[in-house]
Amino acid sequence: MKKYPLSIIVASMFATAAIASTPVYLDENRPIEERVEDALSRMTTEEKVAMLHAQSKFSSAGVPRLGIPELWTTDGPHGIRPEVFWDEWDQAGWTNDSCTAFPALTCLAATWNPEMSRLYGKSIGEEARYRKKDILLGPGVNIYRTPLNGRNFEYMGEDPYLASKMVVPYVQGVQSNGVAVCVKHYALNNHEVNRHTTNAIVDDRALYEIYLPAFKAAVQDGGAWSIMGAYNLYKNQHACHNQRLLNDILKGEWGFDGAVVSDWGGTHDTAEAITNGLDLEFGSWTNGLSSGSKNAYDSYYLAMPYLKLLKEGKADPKVLDDKVRRVLRLAFRTNMNTRRPFGSLCSPEHVAAAKKIGEEGIVLLKNDKNILPVNTDKVKKIAVIGENAIKMMTVGGGSSSLKAKYELSPLQGIKNRFGDKAEIVYARGYVGDPTGEYNGVSTGQNLKDERDADEILTEAVETAKNADLVIFIGGLNKAPHQDCEDSDRKGLELPYDQDKVIRAIAKANKNLVVVNISGNAVAMPWVKEVPAIMQAWYLGTESGNAIASILAGDANPSGKLPMTFPVTLSDVGAHATGGYPGTPRNDGSNIVDCKYNEGIFVGYRWNDENKIKPLFPFGHGLSYTTFKYGKPELDSDSMTADGKIIVKVPVTNTGKRAGAEVVQLYIADTESSLPRPVKELKDFRKLYLEPGQTAVAEFEITPDKLSFFNDSKHEWIAEPGDFTAIVGSSSSDIRGTAGFTLK
Repeated sequence: MKKYPLSIIVASMFATAAIASTPVYLDENRPIEERVEDALSRMTTEEKVAMLHAQSKFSSAGVPRLGIPELWTTDGPHGIRPEVFWDEWDQAGWTNDSCTAFPALTCLAATWNPEMSRLYGKSIGEEARYRKKDILLGPGVNIYRTPLNGRNFEYMGEDPYLASKMVVPYVQGVQSNGVAVCVKHYALNNHEVNRHTTNAIVDDRALYEIYLPAFKAAVQDGGAWSIMGAYNLYKNQHACHNQRLLNDILKGEWGFDGAVVSDWGGTHDTAEAITNGLDLEFGSWTNGLSSGSKNAYDSYYLAMPYLKLLKEGKADPKVLDDKVRRVLRLAFRTNMNTRRPFGSLCSPEHVAAAKKIGEEGIVLLKNDKNILPVNTDKVKKIAVIGENAIKMMTVGGGSSSLKAKYELSPLQGIKNRFGDKAEIVYARGYVGDPTGEYNGVSTGQNLKDERDADEILTEAVETAKNADLVIFIGGLNKAPHQDCEDSDRKGLELPYDQDKVIRAIAKANKNLVVVNISGNAVAMPWVKEVPAIMQAWYLGTESGNAIASILAGDANPSGKLPMTFPVTLSDVGAHATGGYPGTPRNDGSNIVDCKYNEGIFVGYRWNDENKIKPLFPFGHGLSYTTFKYGKPELDSDSMTADGKIIVKVPVTNTGKRAGAEVVQLYIADTESSLPRPVKELKDFRKLYLEPGQTAVAEFEITPDKLSFFNDSKHEWIAEPGDFTAIVGSSSSDIRGTAGFTLK
């Protein structure tokens, strides 16, 4: 028998004793549920309640006595928000809280590439982790119901399948860093006007088929650790404490085991907050001083009022324990996980990711006469016109406003890329929003211009006349009533009289490219007068480089629209049916009832149903190369209820450049007992092809992709009968079909 020195034996005894005495909740080798129950059993009622509400603008209390740290949240979903004071919205004045600004989520959705979504989530999660944040308040997956919604730029488009496929890898990427996502805004937060008082009235088919799938995917496929409730009401209850949405569907039907977090100021009632599914309350605006409390946060709905009810025996302690379990799970998955990576901030890899995502998300809408990519052998003078060529877009827009380490403007990107081969000149064209400050963060830009509009326009026209190529860079910005939280747009048209400017420039020079920067569709009454149009979104830190890369052809455009661009607002279901923005009640309350009269017919579904030709269809996007589709082939023309059919579509790059094509699979139900859309997106593949290369897009059709929600039976049903697999380059550009039967 081997003998060991006494020192080793004694050390081993102490180590064994230490392990044996470690509380279960601190032992990371034990299952999380065991740790949760052990921690819960050690907590006082006061400690439990303290975990359920904020202790500062962006943090909630832990349990100091047990060594459970506080939880820190941060706004995303496009970058990590700068620090504010503990109890104020004012900037804390840190010098090390700048971030990488990633493209807005409309751009991410426009990549139609789950790999880009995973890269996005991993990168932004690393930045949140480095900044010691435990919960990232994002991503947003509310459906694009109207192009007037000021917050559409934070979401992933109009189609529930696309949003579902793009949100899952984002969630997984963020949480791989030990940082929780907080998927928002659950649910039916589809516009910003009257957002605190709008009562959404929507039928169950639309709820389950259109507005819930992306949230469900984030929970069941992505494993999201927290969900943020919305401001609006549904069934006359606020979404942050809503029996149907939170208890019945989220926690009941979907089995969500994470924490429900209120939007800041989204909690309104202690009794409802207790019983209707809220777990963690933030931002309730309570002024503790006027109510006699030493700490304003003690007066939150889930604070002293809750504790008082518990001590009086008027609240069920089992409900309290369920809430605390969920917050403890959140802690053990995040800040109690000592094995999570350290993260990184503003790294070269993050900058490269931001540029790559921007390049893949930019959509080439039109390219007559192959004006793009820019041919510098022929183009020796480029006129750049428009305020958005110089205006910083990372500041403003609401809670997603950022303090980016830097933001490269489109003008500077164009100069960097073409300046050594062509003369670059700039003219303002129009004056829009000269401000550049939000919540104490300033761009440092002074965009004031005292000249009158005619003088500015004349300068732009003269500049255009003397150039070989004109690039107009305009669109929206993040000022109120544009792409901005807490307000909606006032119309579909471009602001600041840009339509007039574009038409004047088009008359002065036929070689015109319009680059529209926005998170929303805009009207384009000049569409036939302009040969090339590009949708560029809000691209963040690397905005200028990403735009210049596409203009030059360094990257071949492969983005596809995640929403329909309508010609007029009357072409949009929410407006055509009179449902937006709702009708105020006559009962003396401030509630506005908003009826989703269009039901399931949102976006391209509405266009198909009513035979409306859009300005640009959902899924549309051009390339600098061309693609030829072969005939879709099915491995069978019939399927059983537990079977599947494989669809194969060969696609060939018939051009001279390498490029990527998004092959889209739609399904049509030939005959149904309930009304169904003409077709619905059910899958997609992004193929990267060299010139002359052929690849096969392969899709699997299963009965769940044929089903609809039967609201009378409250279940998903795939009815036997005939279906059509429709393959397209967009929802309007159909390249092939194949029929099959579900037996």
